[in-house]
Amino acid sequence: MDEKDTQLEQGMPQQTQDNAENHDNMASLLEKEGLGLDLPKEGEIRTGVIASITPQQILVSVGTKSEGVISGRELEAIPPEIRETLQVNQKILVYVVRPEDSNGNIVLSYMKAREESDWQKAEQMRETKEVYHSKITGYNKGGLIVPVHGLRGFVPASQISLSRRASMGSGESPEQRWSKMVGEEIDVCVIEVDRERRRLILSERVATPETRETLKERVIETLAEGEIRTGRVTSLADFGAFVNISGADGLVHLSEISWDRIKHPSEVLQVGQEVKVKVISVDREKRRIGLSIRQTQGDPWLERAAKYQVGMLVEGVITRLTKFGAFAKLDEDIEGLIHISEISEKRIEHPKEVLKEGDKVTLRIVKIDPENHRIGLSLRRVDSQAYTDLDWQALEEALKDLDTSEEA
Repeated sequence: MDEKDTQLEQGMPQQTQDNAENHDNMASLLEKEGLGLDLPKEGEIRTGVIASITPQQILVSVGTKSEGVISGRELEAIPPEIRETLQVNQKILVYVVRPEDSNGNIVLSYMKAREESDWQKAEQMRETKEVYHSKITGYNKGGLIVPVHGLRGFVPASQISLSRRASMGSGESPEQRWSKMVGEEIDVCVIEVDRERRRLILSERVATPETRETLKERVIETLAEGEIRTGRVTSLADFGAFVNISGADGLVHLSEISWDRIKHPSEVLQVGQEVKVKVISVDREKRRIGLSIRQTQGDPWLERAAKYQVGMLVEGVITRLTKFGAFAKLDEDIEGLIHISEISEKRIEHPKEVLKEGDKVTLRIVKIDPENHRIGLSLRRVDSQAYTDLDWQALEEALKDLDTSEEA
């Protein structure tokens, strides 16, 4: 039995075998002559040249015997503004969707090629830690949206730089504060690429490395005494509270937290609370920032003491006795000091020689010190001739008020 009879006996048609031999021979010949066909493969990205453009299709030469075609859904996927820029003889990247359709055409995609190329660039950026300059185009509850090449990247809140987070204004939620960042420029690095889930995770912190110390130095250089800033309480201590302003912590001493006497900051503050502070000192050498909360508020002592004036007679209750004088309460929130020299015309060694706690006495106001919240009182000058005119004036005003009330 000859070779052909053997092939027939094995079930292979004679014509098919002959075609296969011819194909092998042609391929072998082309290979010898250096004319092997570079046939496209599915999923491959090629550089092609636009051969023609019509409303229905774009023909692209990709180096084979037939031109590839971009049509149907692949043509519709190209945004109008991009289609307008495409021209005949222009080189473009194309993605091989199918090496051959039912009509023998190579089916190509322009947008898939761009996307595939962008993902490849993103993976390369992750490996090289390349810094990419872009703009913030949006946000969600977890962070910021930033485009990288043609991809939609995401910067989680934890990867936003310290300085950008410190510059956040007040708001009910992070989303409201991040909305103000839309349109701002930003430098990012790619830290995660997941093509299957179409996740591109970016980091501003990696792209712009900074420590809290370097950030504090930058903030200190720009601060000026007297400025009013909005900050956030970061920690509480027995001696005061630390408030972060623009990324740098400043100290609000216990005495600068409230106009009222408090024993611990926790009485009026809590960690995370947003507060207004006044910059009262900046020590650039020691890198210390002194802040005040109470100086951003009205001084209640001044409001309560506004009804008093020097020379006025007042009623007071003795609350404490010391070697240097006695303290008298004028109303619920105002207390004055009667220096020992103002208690009696006679020389005394201790206020207890004349006064005792709980005594109700008439006193003369001889000094008001708004800066130090002090009122000086005198017992011995209640009947002083120096204040006769003032006393008569006060008496006339009291009588006038009495007549007015009776008429009413």
